Amino acid sequence: MIRSNAMSCIATSTSLLHPQSIVASNLPQRLQNLQQARRSYSTTPALMEKTAFKAETRQLLDIVTNSIYTDSEVYVRELISNGSDSLEKLRHLKVSNDSSLKRSSGSEGVKITSEGGVVTIEDGGVGMTREELEVNLGTIARSGSREFVSEGKDADGDIIGKFGVGFYSAFMVGERVEVHSKSAREEGGGHTWKSDGGGEFEIVEGADEDLERGCRIKIFLKEDEKDSWGKERLGEVIKKYSNFVNFPITLNGEEVNTVEAVWSKMPSDVTEETHKEFYRFVSGAFDEPMYKLHYRADAPLDIKALLYVPKFHTEKYGMGRMEKGVSLYSRKVLIESKSDVMPEWLRFVKGVVDCEDLPLSISREKAQDSRLVAKLRQATTRRLVSELEKFKRKEGDKFRKEFWPEFGHFIKEGVCQDYQFQSQLSKLLHFESSKSPSGDLTTLEEYVSRMEASQKEIYYLVAPSREVAERSPYMEAFEGTKSEVLFVYSAIDDFVMSNLDKFEDRKLRSVEDKDLDLGGEGKEGEDGEESEGGGKGLSKEDAAEMCAWLTATLGGGKVSTVKVTGRLGSSPAIVTNHESGAMRRMMRMVDTQGGATGGLDAVGPQELEVNPEHPLIVGLKRIKGEEGREDMARELAEQIFDNAMVQAGIMDDPRSMVGRVNKIMEHIVKEKEE
Repeated sequence: MIRSNAMSCIATSTSLLHPQSIVASNLPQRLQNLQQARRSYSTTPALMEKTAFKAETRQLLDIVTNSIYTDSEVYVRELISNGSDSLEKLRHLKVSNDSSLKRSSGSEGVKITSEGGVVTIEDGGVGMTREELEVNLGTIARSGSREFVSEGKDADGDIIGKFGVGFYSAFMVGERVEVHSKSAREEGGGHTWKSDGGGEFEIVEGADEDLERGCRIKIFLKEDEKDSWGKERLGEVIKKYSNFVNFPITLNGEEVNTVEAVWSKMPSDVTEETHKEFYRFVSGAFDEPMYKLHYRADAPLDIKALLYVPKFHTEKYGMGRMEKGVSLYSRKVLIESKSDVMPEWLRFVKGVVDCEDLPLSISREKAQDSRLVAKLRQATTRRLVSELEKFKRKEGDKFRKEFWPEFGHFIKEGVCQDYQFQSQLSKLLHFESSKSPSGDLTTLEEYVSRMEASQKEIYYLVAPSREVAERSPYMEAFEGTKSEVLFVYSAIDDFVMSNLDKFEDRKLRSVEDKDLDLGGEGKEGEDGEESEGGGKGLSKEDAAEMCAWLTATLGGGKVSTVKVTGRLGSSPAIVTNHESGAMRRMMRMVDTQGGATGGLDAVGPQELEVNPEHPLIVGLKRIKGEEGREDMARELAEQIFDNAMVQAGIMDDPRSMVGRVNKIMEHIVKEKEE
């Protein structure tokens, strides 16, 4: 990489002309190891003093201005942050009645203009003396703001700058830079620092007369940058990075940062109307949020967060996967929009997280400590999940009717992806139930509270719709029992149940499972016990012989085992322990969208369970024993099996059995005619 190679070239070089160490703990290690440089002054009049950069320093400056930052627009952010720090220092000195203050007049904000190829950024802050200009601007990686804090000043929470390199980002777009400065601590005409970012800088007596106090930075744009930095572009960049600094920012006389950093206020001080306006700002929406979370914490990290749950999301309209909606700030300055401060499954949440404890890279374009970012993500996610639990508990109807239909899909995604919060998220899940009307939803907690003492497991059925679920042969085992079955309708629900596996130490059991145990509530005659129903069903011996015949007739490609079951009533047979029908439908859809031509893998051999009392099974036993009707018996057996596959939702193409159905109907018609 260019940056790495450049660093290697100067690994043993000296620092800068001023005898100050490069002391920035977050600088690259090789940069920290640079040695102090000697100053060499030319013989000049007292009004002007030129200082020559050494060759190594020019190389270092080139690295700072061209390699540290990835986007030239950050110079606006850096210089506004410097101006904000200068104003914050002045505010602190005024509040503390510092006797060193000499200038009382001056603007209380940051002014930006763009005219004639020159971008000017001015603050009315504390300003710099001649010595401070030389020290602060003549020594890369020396932060005046950091020194201000280290001197015991208590403005740390509002000071942005830490590294002492942000100023030099101006040379990314400027061919030369002037800093006109009038210090609040001294009277007089001020001083001007000038440099083209190359071999030298100079400090001259005097500054612009109309500058009352603070610094005015003039950036004389490079030829290829002059068309890029008009009012519109500057306004966009200001709003992107610096919209929430503590002081007003004007651009060509118009105030730009009119939106407050609402998250930095005490939650009790923010009105509902303010929340609505800020939500619209951060989300780009025109409605109101469904729910909000505004909190401050100082452990384990210093966090100020303002998060909103919108009323709808766009993924359901087929507009593609949404980008994350929470931005990461540090001391009100944007570090990363669409940040990883929230997990992927919470991408529907909008808002801001501001963390002062977050160590940043030298460019302030990203957080440096990935472990601390993970800790921040964990803390904010835990708080939001707890808040959603509170939402469900206190506003249950609103949660069921508004939140769950809109965002339930994302919660299910979290159950499958985020094992750390899976237990909490499982309490937010809502399902329809066999014991409640269509459209009514229940939770796993509510289900468990209604369970009979004899019931040890939570039962569920995956089906395309409630109508299909209620008519499913797998529900026949529950007829006349008190056991309740949850209905789930999508492929992700199947993922959820498989990943969750248990809830409050109770197994989640699909009713399609061969090991289904109703705790003594099941039908009589299970596992081949002979029915006492007047001899209408098969005897135990006939049933065993029938199972053997079906195994041989259907073959090992279709069935692995065939056995008698007592869990069925009106259905002749079912297949159990098969792959999920919902999952197979989803895979088929993905396969089609991907343009694959090979198709899904064939469904493997199934476990077939037959109802020995069903007229079809009894009739099949009779037909297969009649001379000349072997083909008819075989076709009936295959149709019974395919019907069971269709009801399980795992037959890929039901059209394959149409020919056989026609033949069976022909047999019936002929028999009627005869």
